[in-house]
Amino acid sequence: MEFISQPWAWYVAGPVIAFVMFLLYYFGERFGLSSNLETFCSIAGAGKFVDYFKIDWKQNSWNLVFVAGGITGGFIASQWLSPTDMVALNPQTIQDLADIGIQNAGASYLPDEIFSIETMLSVKGFFILLIAGVMVGFGARWAGGCTSGHAIVGLSNLELPSLISVIGFFIGGLIMTWFILPLIF
Repeated sequence: MEFISQPWAWYVAGPVIAFVMFLLYYFGERFGLSSNLETFCSIAGAGKFVDYFKIDWKQNSWNLVFVAGGITGGFIASQWLSPTDMVALNPQTIQDLADIGIQNAGASYLPDEIFSIETMLSVKGFFILLIAGVMVGFGARWAGGCTSGHAIVGLSNLELPSLISVIGFFIGGLIMTWFILPLIF
């Protein structure tokens, strides 16, 4: 049980990811989580209103099983395989977050200053999450996929658009971390 409850070393996790990518490539499938939003919208009938969602969602049913497995696995891991809610963060990161008003960084996976019910129901918190959600959704569609699709699948297939997208993700993350996040908090 110790083996499964601890983070896996790169030399274990890397080959497992590579093997899964090989299987997906072999069977002609592509992995990415943002494409499941299209599938869910299509199932819900969005194709009646927007042509973009007029797809045969049954072709992506394997990906829905993957999402269900991810949700189930995440629940099992958080309930029974996580020894603590503490997150191992660099002390400098904890100090930097405290300087912008995020106290007790690392005490849990989701800081209360962003994800508590009280924060989400405040005007500021609501708009932060709304704008962030729209930006992530728009960005994933504009880039032709999400971070997992580009960084794992696209780069493993040596696709130039994925390399450009991943570089953009990193630049956007740096801008958010060093310039925008301190302004918000």
